[in-house]
Amino acid sequence: QVQLVESGGGLVQAGGSLRLSCAASGRSFSNYVMGWFRQAPGKERSFVAAINRSGRATYHADSVKGRFTISRDNAKNTVYLQVNSLKPEDTAVYYCAASYSSSYLPTTENEYPYWGQGTQVTVSS
Repeated sequence: QVQLVESGGGLVQAGGSLRLSCAASGRSFSNYVMGWFRQAPGKERSFVAAINRSGRATYHADSVKGRFTISRDNAKNTVYLQVNSLKPEDTAVYYCAASYSSSYLPTTENEYPYWGQGTQVTVSS
């Protein structure tokens, strides 16, 4: 089992950047595929990005491709989401999640059994 705690959210102007972090505790962080999701007000939670266990493979949703980058540091048990060129429509609670998947990068919520509590990102225009 793994416990996840996000940080790094905040209020930023359009065009700005943030670095979101997700610290994991528990066993064998490097055994998990990690993902980021977000939930905007009044909308369902949606996939943002995922990274494989070694960090050598990533996948980003089309809506954030070229602006957001997922990475991980297994020595620090942490996964990151660098968010650049922020837009007001990026306003959401951002969640990190952990998956047991070993052969592909999951993009749906039900493939991730472990979730953090979320961190709020608010982008002003």
